[in-house]
Amino acid sequence: MSVLPDRSTRHSTVAMALRTAALVNVLADPAAGPGEVAAVLLAHGEPAPVEVTAEDVTGLRAAAVHLREVFAAGSADEAAALLNSLLAAHTGPLRLTSHGGTAPWHPHADADDDAPWTAWFRASGCLSLTVLLWERQAPPGRTCASASCGNVFVAHGSGPERRYCSRRCATRERVAAHRRAQTTTAAAPGAGVAELADEEV
Repeated sequence: MSVLPDRSTRHSTVAMALRTAALVNVLADPAAGPGEVAAVLLAHGEPAPVEVTAEDVTGLRAAAVHLREVFAAGSADEAAALLNSLLAAHTGPLRLTSHGGTAPWHPHADADDDAPWTAWFRASGCLSLTVLLWERQAPPGRTCASASCGNVFVAHGSGPERRYCSRRCATRERVAAHRRAQTTTAAAPGAGVAELADEEV
């Protein structure tokens, strides 16, 4: 899990987007409960204690479904349309807060500093993904290309476009392609493997 816990960076756009992706991923697991969600929030710099209830998880899971659609968008236009809809329905006026001096100044688009987890998640997720789309003029994230994964990840940084959420998934797909090539007589030895090996994770 990519985490930026330092006080000076945990409110950056990328840190907020990474936290959004991590929450979307954990909430995709039907077995994940308050403990698992709280662990993700703590890992991404939320100050302890983090109190999450079963009711919170239900609301967060519903919000995660909509945010996952943004990560899965195939184009900037599609992602922007989804984000515009979410921004109109679930965010308020943009404001800056330092949480009473306990954090660096950073933007919020939820109602107040004590908004429920679901409102906060929708607003902060939308805000971070919106800024990434604005900066990159491309979808802010993707869904892992590994059929056995399904995790979302944040597209940021330079270099070739990523297809996989992690090196582990990229390696698993290379191994699977190699095995397919070995058992397919019509394909040349190693077909598809070199192509995958050249891709950026």
